[in-house]
Amino acid sequence: MGFDILGLGEKTLSAVADAGYTEPTPIQAQAIPQVLMGRDILGIAQTGTGKTASFTLPMIDILAEGRARARMPRSLILEPTRELAVQVAENFEKYGKNHKLSMALLIGGVNFADQEKALDRGVDVLIATPGRLLDHFERGKLLLTGIDILVVDEADRMLDMGFIPDVEKICEKISKQHQTLFFSATMPPPIQRLTDQFLDDPRKIEVARASTTAKTIKQSLVTVGPREKRKALRKLIKEEDVKNGIIFCNRKRDVKEVYASLARHGFSVGQLHGDMEQRERLAVLSDFKENAIQLLVASDVAARGLDVPDVSHVFNFDVPSHAEDYVHRIGRTGRAGREGTAFTIATKSRDDNKYVEAIEKMADEKLPRVTLDLTPPKPKLAADDLPMKPFVGMGPCMPAFLTKPVLNKSK
Repeated sequence: MGFDILGLGEKTLSAVADAGYTEPTPIQAQAIPQVLMGRDILGIAQTGTGKTASFTLPMIDILAEGRARARMPRSLILEPTRELAVQVAENFEKYGKNHKLSMALLIGGVNFADQEKALDRGVDVLIATPGRLLDHFERGKLLLTGIDILVVDEADRMLDMGFIPDVEKICEKISKQHQTLFFSATMPPPIQRLTDQFLDDPRKIEVARASTTAKTIKQSLVTVGPREKRKALRKLIKEEDVKNGIIFCNRKRDVKEVYASLARHGFSVGQLHGDMEQRERLAVLSDFKENAIQLLVASDVAARGLDVPDVSHVFNFDVPSHAEDYVHRIGRTGRAGREGTAFTIATKSRDDNKYVEAIEKMADEKLPRVTLDLTPPKPKLAADDLPMKPFVGMGPCMPAFLTKPVLNKSK
């Protein structure tokens, strides 16, 4: 089945073909026709399923008709992180290149004045993080009364990051009747309540059981001592055929330390965490996407939406404390039917055992155990360190200087 039977316009189909895509993923095949029909959508899909194109492509066609007005965006896409917002914007640029749609990003780390200028010109597509959007709204620089399409993306991540109250505020301010597209990898109770409140008879699309891992990913668990984790990571990287890989840590401090350790050992590596300036984060992401660096050490800020289609390996330097995060982390590899490899490095601590049990309970299967030999190789002896061979003919014929006792001249 090709994209041409989904109801998309010729200009959009041309852009999709230019991007090298010929067949829609399951969520794209199910969602695109429904979005074009004006239906509300509740999409439950794990990362790496092509979810972003399932709403960007039909939105481009819908928004092709009409005109934006100052400070009144025609559509709004809410994302939990700046990185995700930037990647959605890149999707619109790629697939909307044959249309004249205007777009603006409202994210942290970017000058308010520049964002206000874009809003004053009027935008067809507004992509924003909840906090920055409300900042502009409260300053009187933005009206939400012209929204025709609202997208809430990665809703469960919004919940994890504490953004659900902001999302509710935003939804309540969109008074005009509109179409809502709601996407989440999991459906915890607070998310279910949100969908019940703001979606109107939605078409539910579920392309994989919530919190399942892709079958194309080879998963392994390595258990080592707490002081052996870095050594284990280096050994895995050296022994595996790593084209490129993402290394996840639970804390920003660990990201910095693991990055510094790998850099000291000569690995091609970058880091990504919340303390970095937006400009630095985007530069590192660009280097990783373009294979200028082989490895990326990251906190969970990058666990979702990192749009690198062919990541060969994921390494969990720390076992994630939430089982759902495990799904999102390893979902950076094995995308779009490709094969991928994921290693999780654990210790025998009570916390790690608890986290691993939660992951295995959620996946309803045991993680395959791998034994890693971290015993250092025996050093090769240098010539000077080899045991001396006895002189040939030692005995009665030994030279006198070797047998004559040394006199003590002090006596």
